Amino acid sequence: MNRYPVWKYVILVITLLLGVIYTLPNFFGEAPAVQVSSAKATIKVDTSTLQKVEDALKSAGATPQSVVLEGTSIRARFENTDQQLKAKDAIQKALIPDAADPQFVVALNLVSRSPDWLTALHASPMYLGLDLRGGVHFMLQVDMQAALTQRIESLTGDLRSMMREKDLRHGGIARNGQSIEIRLRDAQQQEAAKRLITDQFADLQSREVTDGAELRLVVSIKPEAARKVQEQALKQNITTLHNRINELGVAEPVIQQQGLDRIVVQLPGVQDTAKAKDILGRTATLEVRMVDESTEARAAEQAGGIVPFGAERYLERDGRPLIVKKQVVLTGDNLTDAQPGFDGQTQEPVVNLTLDAKGARIFKDVTRDNVGKRMAIILFEKGKGEVVTAPVIRAEIGGGRVQISGRMTTAEANDTALLLRAGSLAAPMEIIEERTIGPSLGAENIAKGFNSVTWGFLVIVAFMVIYYAMFGLFSGIALGVNLLFLVAILSMLQATLTLPGMAAMALALGMAIDSNVLINERVREELRNGASPQAAIHAGYDRAWATIFDSNITTLIAGVALLAFGSGPVRGFAVVHCIGILTSMFSAVFFSRGLVNLWYGGKKKLKSVSIGTVWRPEGGTAVKAD
Repeated sequence: MNRYPVWKYVILVITLLLGVIYTLPNFFGEAPAVQVSSAKATIKVDTSTLQKVEDALKSAGATPQSVVLEGTSIRARFENTDQQLKAKDAIQKALIPDAADPQFVVALNLVSRSPDWLTALHASPMYLGLDLRGGVHFMLQVDMQAALTQRIESLTGDLRSMMREKDLRHGGIARNGQSIEIRLRDAQQQEAAKRLITDQFADLQSREVTDGAELRLVVSIKPEAARKVQEQALKQNITTLHNRINELGVAEPVIQQQGLDRIVVQLPGVQDTAKAKDILGRTATLEVRMVDESTEARAAEQAGGIVPFGAERYLERDGRPLIVKKQVVLTGDNLTDAQPGFDGQTQEPVVNLTLDAKGARIFKDVTRDNVGKRMAIILFEKGKGEVVTAPVIRAEIGGGRVQISGRMTTAEANDTALLLRAGSLAAPMEIIEERTIGPSLGAENIAKGFNSVTWGFLVIVAFMVIYYAMFGLFSGIALGVNLLFLVAILSMLQATLTLPGMAAMALALGMAIDSNVLINERVREELRNGASPQAAIHAGYDRAWATIFDSNITTLIAGVALLAFGSGPVRGFAVVHCIGILTSMFSAVFFSRGLVNLWYGGKKKLKSVSIGTVWRPEGGTAVKAD
């Protein structure tokens, strides 16, 4: 009656073993480290960079515990902060000879001390939030008026080009603040311009203004379109910030919208505030220019001579100089997408670009007039430009879809597409709030949270053992397994644990024991009604399950609501809360029953169970059940 088949015990043992393995990394702590990543989108961190870092550390006498290349960054781990700071200075001298033009980002960071065999099993510790790990907090204000101004500037150019194509004569088109003024010569032209705006520019609205004999149209963005522009600017800035912060190697950064025009950025584990601000403030813009094909330009490329008038010298990715004209053909504002792919005929790696309507018209005209010539795509970062690619124009290109090719590998095509998509911030931002939380404060918060969970666990187990005897001990073991599974799942999911999350963990312990209380009381009730010990155990677990399931599901619904509609600390609480409910249902019912079955299931002539005092209200007496 009360026996588990072998396969159930095998499942319990396997889950327990997995829980131990994936919980272990959280006990090894973190070590100070130096993170090396690219400071420019066109610079790669590879094995040659790794060798330079190792040589610099060796020359400086800084002995790292490990130096590894992980993805697009290098992490050197050290025993203490003294070695960490010494190593950072040495690496900066080796990799950044010119401080005015840094090629790499060298930042202080923290990495896990987990042994290699756990890392090989993909067992990693939970990420810790800013309040537990320390780090930096920024509040950024987005200049929404600048975003609208940029949009108006773009629409002004589009409107001017469209009126030229439709042969609509006007006395001038100019931007005036957040509106566009069009001077027209007669009422017929004014009406034609209004129809053009209505048909071709859904985001614009116009009104007539008469100033003496002069007719004018004042064009502005519709309120709903203005809100959309601001929302898109905010989303693009958040995406760009994500891309930049990845260079710092921050585990689980928090980047989220706050209000209509603010962004909160939290970088746990980063103590180098200046470096973080430098990354957040990076600007990247894209320009398309024609290559100067003149004899003077070729001579300037080969001999490093004087650059011809109206041209500039930039370096390609392989370090070779290239002379391009100063006139900008297109900017990144005209690019809507860039994806890697393969040429349908040659099967060579290519990059497929998609331009907006204005960019498509310009590109068609430029490629028609410059067949056989080279076009350079230049990426500007911190005022310094670098040529990403300079393909030859084979034919006129229309339709807004452009293909870039030319002896690229698949990896280079992916990198180029990423660079072209990255672009720049959609609107300027300003840091209006800055806070630094030291690791000592984070360690204090961890200690307090750990103590609350530990003491809560011990008091609950002590009460259960006193009140329910052996069954209380089984409940305490199941509660410990529940905590083990909760930490293991959070680690496997690489969730971020915050102070509210630790509060949810302590709450989960109190809620988890409720299930065992229901089971134990149900077993007592069966014993009071005269059932045999084996029958009481069986009925207690079976009949309590429906109540346990119902109560936990209703609590889970509340947790899911917090997860869906909450933000920040509320979501951190909800994640731990929801996972804690699921693990408690498994451990309190299935795992504790496995322990009870293992202890009592093999006893055929069981006369009593150790479950504390069973009260018999009708007789007014109490009988010990063990």
